[in-house]
Amino acid sequence: MSEYKLIGHESYLEKFVTLYENNELPNKILLSGKKGIGKSLLAKKFLYKVFNSDNDYELIKNKSHPNVLNIKKNNDKKNIEIDQIREIIKFINQSSFNNKSRFIIFDDVEFLNINSSNALLKNLEEPNENVFFILIFNSEKFLIDTIKSRCIEFKLNISNENTKIIVNNYFNENIYNQINSNLINYYSTPYFLISLVNYMNEYELSVSETTVDDLLVNLINNKHYLKQEFIRNNINMIIELFFYKHINTTKKLSYNVKEYYYSKLSNVKKFNLDYETFFLEFKDKLLSE
Repeated sequence: MSEYKLIGHESYLEKFVTLYENNELPNKILLSGKKGIGKSLLAKKFLYKVFNSDNDYELIKNKSHPNVLNIKKNNDKKNIEIDQIREIIKFINQSSFNNKSRFIIFDDVEFLNINSSNALLKNLEEPNENVFFILIFNSEKFLIDTIKSRCIEFKLNISNENTKIIVNNYFNENIYNQINSNLINYYSTPYFLISLVNYMNEYELSVSETTVDDLLVNLINNKHYLKQEFIRNNINMIIELFFYKHINTTKKLSYNVKEYYYSKLSNVKKFNLDYETFFLEFKDKLLSE
């Protein structure tokens, strides 16, 4: 079984397997935590334990197992749409070819809109027998309370030491200690750091010598805030690292400046305003000596 090893959540895996084997597993589970700490991998490893055969493993890996439905936001969409919820209804009501449990692995639930949320609630309120929902939620985002209240929530986190192990395992080298120190903080997840290193490799930036200021200059000059998925998804984190460096280390900036740009960026996202104007001002005022 050649696949990424589960690191940091082994106790949850053991707990879920034991509950399932004792017929005590809640039928509506919410796995919450920061993006990229291994929530989806935990769900997949649990399925491997439930459907324990080589054939099942390949089917789960390829997302084609007849007893497992995977729901995730489509890359070209802003939200999970109601048509995807209708897939759940069809899956629940279809005849089963065996007597084994059926699982709905619902990733990205923070991207539910009001219509898809309401449709999902109807399914969560009265799930069919032997059907289990595992909802996966990025806790840095918003999820309506009515969905949370229907589920048993397990709050996942990961230690810095385990983050380091995951990043080094991914690249098969001790890359973590090579990353410039002001591109890492306590909140850096394995997903963020792996994506950061891949981004820097793609654009031929030195992992050790590139500072957060250099990274921002590069992404602004190349307008990666418009077209590069990693940058668009993590711009708040990168700006947080920038202010952390300059407020806590260099004392170059104040918290008032930080709040000004945080508020401005929030409005750009909220009202779909011009990113370019924001970043050109950011570069002119904060990145120019």
